[in-house]
Amino acid sequence: MIEKPLVKTENKPQSETKISALSLSSIKAKKELEAKQLIHSKHEGELPTESFTETDMLLLWNKFAKRLADQNKRLMATYMLMSTPTLDGPKIFIELPNESTREEFETGNNELLGYLRGKLHNHDITIDVIVNEVVETKYAFTPDDKYEKLKGINPAMELLRRTFDLDV
Repeated sequence: MIEKPLVKTENKPQSETKISALSLSSIKAKKELEAKQLIHSKHEGELPTESFTETDMLLLWNKFAKRLADQNKRLMATYMLMSTPTLDGPKIFIELPNESTREEFETGNNELLGYLRGKLHNHDITIDVIVNEVVETKYAFTPDDKYEKLKGINPAMELLRRTFDLDV
């Protein structure tokens, strides 16, 4: 007679068993999860909103940027240090050079916001990004535009044109 190997069965806790999304037990599990989240979440009125100074904010801002750089998250640290943030009440304003930099910064600033809110004991803190794109250089296509550009670089061009009675 051939012996069958014994298969060890584990008793999984009920939370690890798979529940069909279409069953009544899934609705019960969802309600239990929502109840747990309500217990652990604080209400808006209970969150601290202590005042703080711009100096306090800047010290923590730079400390967090250094921490990011040490964790090899240099891109976000660079964005944070591109310009000095300013404070207006609980709003922090930072100026970034273009729209793509703003989008990158905003996707990574949740950790920064949590850090600042915790350390400054103020959960009303928000970060507003101001995009300050410098107007790009106008390219010279026509002969008149090219002449004006050259004249801007070297004003003696006008003297040269008049002396030799040159056309543009």
